[in-house]
Amino acid sequence: MNKIIFATYNEHKMVEIRMILKDTGLEILSQKEAGIQIEVVEDGKTFEENAAIKAKAIAGIAHKMPGFEKSIILADDSGLEIDYLNKEPGIYSARYMGEDTSYAIKNKELLRRLDGVKEQDRSARFVCAIAACFPNGEMEVVRGTMEGRIGYEIAGENGFGYDPIFFLPQYGLTSAELSPTEKNSISHRGQGLRLIKEIINKKQN
Repeated sequence: MNKIIFATYNEHKMVEIRMILKDTGLEILSQKEAGIQIEVVEDGKTFEENAAIKAKAIAGIAHKMPGFEKSIILADDSGLEIDYLNKEPGIYSARYMGEDTSYAIKNKELLRRLDGVKEQDRSARFVCAIAACFPNGEMEVVRGTMEGRIGYEIAGENGFGYDPIFFLPQYGLTSAELSPTEKNSISHRGQGLRLIKEIINKKQN
């Protein structure tokens, strides 16, 4: 195992991934950097199923490519669950209101749908399932979560996606107002990546 290929084209996500996985000692590449041009249809019913579908699809290509035969393929599926909205947008978070709709518009719409909803009923969480496909065909899937609630306004310039409306009571800030280091220490993706890092380190030893 000499490389990690993460199934994403999202450079924002790769910044977080590299920060957390840098001490594995493995080269970390995005799907784009590895030259794998494929759009995987994520038709699972859960975050875990979608992450596994993506990891298997990328592994099926990467493990046949020169130099990538021993690579570890990682894929995630993440999203926002809002309890008051029956856990919407959930696995459809990226496609909510259409894939090409900006998150500024999506965030405004979610705040509109929660207009008048009391603080105690605005509970929400970010979920991140991460699947790892190893060169021998073994698959591991983990889940990380970050609990909070939906705020009353858009706030913060850090982060991306739904971060500006996701309020963390313990900080008194949205996740878009946290520094990258603070966010990585508690985020759903940070938790998931640390769990998967433990598995990778054990397999290396």
